[in-house]
Amino acid sequence: MLEWTILCGVILVLLLVFGWYVQLVQAQAERAAFRATLGALRTALVIEHLHRSVAPGQAIVVPTQQNPFKLLERPPPNYRGEAALPAMTGAEGGNWVFDPACYCVAYLALDTGGIHTPAGDALLKYRVDGAPGVLRLTPAARYVWRGEIID
Repeated sequence: MLEWTILCGVILVLLLVFGWYVQLVQAQAERAAFRATLGALRTALVIEHLHRSVAPGQAIVVPTQQNPFKLLERPPPNYRGEAALPAMTGAEGGNWVFDPACYCVAYLALDTGGIHTPAGDALLKYRVDGAPGVLRLTPAARYVWRGEIID
C-alpha cells in the first residue's frame, strides 16, 4: 500500500510539472504570435508609405488607410474589427481590435498572469502615429510580458 501511495504522489507531481510547462509553452506561443502580427502591421505601414512616396505626382496605388489591419492582404483570424477599447475589458482574450477614436490597435492577451501593464489588465495598446511621414505603432505604456519588455 505504501508503494502505491508513493507512486501516486510521484505521478501527481509529474502531472503538475507537466501542466506548468504546458502553460509556459502556450504563453510563449501567444507572445510569438503577438509579435508576428505586430511586425506585420509595422511592415504594412512602411510599405504603404513607400508606395505613396515612390510616385508622389501620380495616382496613389495603395490608398492611405487609417486602420493598419486594412493594409494587410489578409487580416489575422483573431482580428475582431473596429471597436472601442472600453468594450475590450469584458471581451475574450487573444483578440486584436482597432479603435478609431484613439487611433490605436489593441490586443487583449490570454496570458493574463504573465503580463504587467500600468492599468493592471492584459490589454496591450499601440498608437498609430508619425504622420505625415512613416506611420509607426508605438506602445501606449511600458508592457512587460513574462519578464520581457514588449515594444
